[in-house]
Amino acid sequence: MTDSELQQLVMTISQQDFHRPFRHRAYFNARLRTTGGRYQLASHDIDINPKMLTDFGEATLIGVIKHELCHYHLHLSHRGYQHRDPAFKQLLAQVGGSRYAPAPKHPKVQPYRYLYKCQDCGQTYPRKRQMNTDRYRCGRCRGPLKFVEKVC
Repeated sequence: MTDSELQQLVMTISQQDFHRPFRHRAYFNARLRTTGGRYQLASHDIDINPKMLTDFGEATLIGVIKHELCHYHLHLSHRGYQHRDPAFKQLLAQVGGSRYAPAPKHPKVQPYRYLYKCQDCGQTYPRKRQMNTDRYRCGRCRGPLKFVEKVC
């Protein structure tokens, strides 16, 4: 699904379920990690996590869109748009939006990729990023560091 198809879907859901037009932008934002979507108060745009569609399907995507549209329409009508407000809870139940988005599945990431070892005392330093062994020394004995291995 492209951003233009998402825009059309959001406009359709807004008209059918809320009986109001959606006049701003809706687009996928791959930088969203822990949330299903985000309504931006300043610009009134809606960001959607693309993993809601790829990992969980269209039904979950529609639930997230309805949730964000509740924020959108309540904010523009100057009513309680936050999660704790009764107006938000009532409208969300009325349109059948999802209260919580499922947690996106994260790929298994190795915590450390590089291993360094002190040449004097043998202290090991697992690191996520490479480091310049000419600039850094051992924190325990101030000995020189040596690159041992790259763990993939």
